[in-house]
Amino acid sequence: MRYLLFLILFFAFQSFSLAQEDFLAKQYFNDGDYEKAAVFYEKLVERNPRRTDYAEGLVACYQQLERYGDAQEFLLKKIEDSYAFPTFFIELGYNYTLQNQPEKATYYYDRAIQKIDENPNFGYSIGYRFQKYALLEEAKSSYIKAMRLKPDLNYDYQLARIYGEQGDIEKMYQSYLNLIWEGRTSRSNVLRSMDDFISEDPSNENNILLRKVLLKNAQKKPDILWNELLSWLFVQQKQYSGAFAQEKAIFKRRKDGSLDRMENLGQIVLEDKDYKEAVPIFDFIVENASEPRTKLNAQLHLIDIELVDATEKKLDAIEKKFEGLISIYGYQSNTLQLQVAYANFLTFKRERPEPAIDMLKKSLNLPMGRMTEAYIKLALGDILVYGQKFNAALIHFTQVQKKLKNDVLGQEARFKVAQTSFYKGDFDWALTQLKVLRGSTSQLIANDAMQLSLTISDNSLEDSTQTALKKYARADLLAYQNKTNDAIEILEDILENHKGEKIEDEALLKQGQLLESQKKYERAEFNYKKIVEFYGQDILADDAHFALGELYSNFLDQPEKAKEHYESIIMSYQDSYYFPKARKNFRRLRGDAIN
Repeated sequence: MRYLLFLILFFAFQSFSLAQEDFLAKQYFNDGDYEKAAVFYEKLVERNPRRTDYAEGLVACYQQLERYGDAQEFLLKKIEDSYAFPTFFIELGYNYTLQNQPEKATYYYDRAIQKIDENPNFGYSIGYRFQKYALLEEAKSSYIKAMRLKPDLNYDYQLARIYGEQGDIEKMYQSYLNLIWEGRTSRSNVLRSMDDFISEDPSNENNILLRKVLLKNAQKKPDILWNELLSWLFVQQKQYSGAFAQEKAIFKRRKDGSLDRMENLGQIVLEDKDYKEAVPIFDFIVENASEPRTKLNAQLHLIDIELVDATEKKLDAIEKKFEGLISIYGYQSNTLQLQVAYANFLTFKRERPEPAIDMLKKSLNLPMGRMTEAYIKLALGDILVYGQKFNAALIHFTQVQKKLKNDVLGQEARFKVAQTSFYKGDFDWALTQLKVLRGSTSQLIANDAMQLSLTISDNSLEDSTQTALKKYARADLLAYQNKTNDAIEILEDILENHKGEKIEDEALLKQGQLLESQKKYERAEFNYKKIVEFYGQDILADDAHFALGELYSNFLDQPEKAKEHYESIIMSYQDSYYFPKARKNFRRLRGDAIN
């Protein structure tokens, strides 16, 4: 028993000692103390001659110390062992490369590749080790040879990376496409990798090459996959008519009648505000949808497009369309999006909130789940706010907030409570809600909460009467009610009568946004530039820089100025909500490929 205990303690000590030496060897190596690391690796190699990682660690130490002779002597002994791993030939060859002896290096690199003949499964380790030392031709040869000897192996992903590094883009694309075709990796992974090589410009050489490769594959082995990938490419290039043509072909070839892909395309085009290209997509869905909800959603999207810059005469025609849809679909649980859309139209476009309120209250009597009920209550609350029925709106928002505490919809409801309290002039309660929302899981809600919170707190300290803040809240409500001219007038009053107060940059930004919505771009530009000039260190500076970037890029055709403002955010506001968008837009204007 005592002997057994002794053995257990002995082996435990040995294991502990080994682990400690392993840790110290790696620690010294990482710290750049290669002399000490070598001492520990020598001990580890002596005690564990078959551990490849220890042997490689020792060789790396020798090479860092320029003890190439010691590394060479050690590796020559290693490759004599029958159990030596083939990568030691590469290590020996690389050691000769470091000594500027290319002929000897090539000899051992070739010997490593020859090992694949004995066992094709060595292909990955050998190819990967060559890649580590940027020996791309040798890595390529290793992968190709292993795949030829054993067709079950697939190193197309590794080969694609090598082709990309070598600038052989066509072969890189084909290797990636082979992976998708054979189902060896997820399509999203491959598309992310290919996305690094293309841009939004269809005339870009890499874009042209990808289209060529896709068409070649489609001719050799016709399949719906190539249509899907061509559609993806057209979307990246913002050639939505081309993507639409591919999606129509996909729809015809599929037998399930699903319009999911077409709906996704329509949503992308709509978000890009390319309304001309969006209309035929949603028309197609309306004509081909067998499911009423799908058809209705497309019809509502078409109405949304008509509402862009709609005249009074057009609004009359749209109202009749809504009435027609109501007569077709009625008031049902599965078409509640129609009631919400119609209620919003009556309120925010026709300034008739009362029938909208009645409609949504009626809808709440239908059977529905708690998420749908929350959606309706939030919509109803928004309309009650429009009609300045703040207390009634707060009841609905609070109910949603309490029922969905940990959901984004619940956080949105809490923000609406704060916003409504702000409109109402109850700034203290608004602040209480906003402080909770600063940690929201939604970055947009957290950002909006922080800004409104600062607006209230900053403008309450220096003015106990909160006169300017009350004016700003009134202007914000008028903007919410689409009474844009009235809101601009009140903001102008703030700018004239409260100069130098904290509220000035908020008023400038809000007024600039409203002027921009009226297409008064030069006046909006003046406001944003004033914020950058006089409030460049304050909380809204990044908002102003981003607004100027968008203005110059999208409306004033001054891309160089846009780049300056996007770059300001990249360089000075890394924590900004706008940072990812600014970086993407800056790279796009510079002509980079955009992920």
